[in-house]
Amino acid sequence: MKKILSAVLIIILAASSLWAEPKDPEASVKQLLGEIRQIKADVSDPADNQKHSQSALSLLNVAEISKKALGKYWDKRSDLEREKFKTLLGELFVYVAFPSSAKFFAELDLIYGKTKEKKKIVVVPLTVIHEKEGEVDIDFHMTRTADKWQVVDVILDGVSMRNNLRSQFYQVIKKKNFDELLRKMNKKLIASKAKV
Repeated sequence: MKKILSAVLIIILAASSLWAEPKDPEASVKQLLGEIRQIKADVSDPADNQKHSQSALSLLNVAEISKKALGKYWDKRSDLEREKFKTLLGELFVYVAFPSSAKFFAELDLIYGKTKEKKKIVVVPLTVIHEKEGEVDIDFHMTRTADKWQVVDVILDGVSMRNNLRSQFYQVIKKKNFDELLRKMNKKLIASKAKV
């Protein structure tokens, strides 16, 4: 009986260490990129891609990214509209951004720099040497939420992902309205899901 209990305890401890959240910002970025690199273009097992995508998504603070990307328009939206926007943005990460990032990071060597603190943000710097793009600097801006570190912005060669999204969203809202933005996001999502 003791042997059985010991074996069960070892299995539980081993499993919990596999599912443990990374304890520092760099470990979170490594896990994020590790999950993204597992996403395959030739989908023989869509469930496997989905598992890696959802794991990667959990390492992004989609609520904070959504709020900052909508900027001045965030407070003007109802709770339902915000939730719809946040859900769509999260799904666009899964079906558009992650597969595209998987291609970019596929065979690259990742060189991590020294993690820095800037006010409430922690920056994890990364340099990659890309065959076509050359040397690319990427800064992952992280915040700690509850028990894990999550990405709130990615700066690629000085260009903020969040600010880039914001300028695209503002253009659509100014030309048309918020509903048109949701419609365009949904259209892009449907087209991307059709390719899977």
